Amino acid sequence: MPSCSSSCAAAVVAVSLLLSGAGGKAQAQAQSQCRFLMPIGGTGEPAVQKRISPDRLVGRTNWNTDFAVDRSFSSYRVKLQSASTGRGTFPVAVFLRFTDGSNLQLVNQNLTLAPQEQRNLGPFPTVPGKRTSQVNVRVGASNMPGSTGFSYRVSAEGCL
Repeated sequence: MPSCSSSCAAAVVAVSLLLSGAGGKAQAQAQSQCRFLMPIGGTGEPAVQKRISPDRLVGRTNWNTDFAVDRSFSSYRVKLQSASTGRGTFPVAVFLRFTDGSNLQLVNQNLTLAPQEQRNLGPFPTVPGKRTSQVNVRVGASNMPGSTGFSYRVSAEGCL
């Protein structure tokens, strides 16, 4: 998969710094005008519940959840909530995918959640000159097999 160029990534960092500094009021106002993005291939509900599956030698894992972006937004955010009865640590990656086939990784970290604990990731500003087509959330990885079996809910929002 092609990724966002270094100038594209620099633009995201610059916009993020602007929003976290003097533009904090604008950020709070923009977040109040968010709407759920619908998962691709979902049931019509904006949140998806999954259990991290083991890595497979043949076939695909269920690690990726894609959310369709059907209009322009100024930022995106992702919500993850534990649906397990025990504490769990698992790898999470979040990407913006663009209409030109490129993508930009926004998050690549291990999260630890207690039962029913929720974590909000973002907001992630749009990339100037790029049209976002999907928000991709990947939960699980072959280098962390101990996360197999952990259940979670995930949703994504686009904010004006």
